[in-house]
Amino acid sequence: MAQATQEFGDWPLKRLMTEVCGSGHKSADDLTRAQATEAFERIFADEPDPTTLGAFWLANRWKRNTPEELGAYVDVMCDRVEYAEPDVDPVDCGANYDGKGRTAILGVAAGAVAAAAGTPVVVHSGDRVPTQKQDAYKHVLDELGVHTELAPSDSADMVDETGFGFYYQPAFNPAIDDLFDRRDMMGVRSFVNTVETLANPAGASVHLGSFYHLAFAKKVVDTFVESEFHDLDRVLMFQGMEGYDDVRPGYTKVAEWDASDADGEAGSEGASFDDFEIETAEYGMDLEEDDLAVDDVAADSAEITEDVLAGERDGPFADAVAVNAALRIYAGGDADSIEDGLDAAREVIDDGSAHDVLEALREF
Repeated sequence: MAQATQEFGDWPLKRLMTEVCGSGHKSADDLTRAQATEAFERIFADEPDPTTLGAFWLANRWKRNTPEELGAYVDVMCDRVEYAEPDVDPVDCGANYDGKGRTAILGVAAGAVAAAAGTPVVVHSGDRVPTQKQDAYKHVLDELGVHTELAPSDSADMVDETGFGFYYQPAFNPAIDDLFDRRDMMGVRSFVNTVETLANPAGASVHLGSFYHLAFAKKVVDTFVESEFHDLDRVLMFQGMEGYDDVRPGYTKVAEWDASDADGEAGSEGASFDDFEIETAEYGMDLEEDDLAVDDVAADSAEITEDVLAGERDGPFADAVAVNAALRIYAGGDADSIEDGLDAAREVIDDGSAHDVLEALREF
């Protein structure tokens, strides 16, 4: 057994593997908050050898992390994040960082529309992070001629000046960025892929994210509750295309958590957690996921963004941007319903103010 060090404590990763979490998904025990905290601190310090680190990440994946573990991992990460809060309080959009490969990324257009309607929006991503290494927010913004490799303070200024802000992971979260090579060698996702999306570099009070299954949305809410760093007022999550924060056409499940309704109960079992369904057809939208497919995700998404914001494209892409903007406006509390958010989104597209946001981003 590896000897404990004064710096870290009694739980090197190899001991956690042999005594706690490494015996398989049915018999493994969960880590305590203290154990999870020490484990991630050791990882950031590059203390575990590559074999042990890979085994630990896989063991966590097999057994499935608890909100207590994820909350501890989030807090260790947040201790290393460079936060820069704008004067406004934006909606934090935490899309999966390893990107999209088949359908358009609509969040830039949707965020610009929401910003024009009075709901500030923040997005953040890295540069093709493991495992998929597909296109993300950064690449669409690069194609649109928007500066992306900004210091966090500049990102905060971008939010205040334009209503939309991009935070670049290597700049605000260098500790996670330093794990790139070790994550890349793994070849599969680990809990890092989850917690990096929860960094919230602008210190927003509202988080908007996505999930494949409703149980994951509940786990993310409970992770925020378990986090000693975050103190969110509201979380909105929905089933997104390719796991991204672009709502699926057709039937979509939405999960909503509001801390102000929690009545002292912690976690998603409290009165504040609810889920409901939306049907895009109910908003007069005749679209399917195949309608939003593209060949070159970054370049095509940029072209679609430009056309929709300029009022030069209707049909499935324009409808999809409008409904995604509506969800951001609703998440930010600036519309009482998604229908009201849709009305606001369409108004700012029609009057040109959404395209003005894009032009302001280019000039920033």
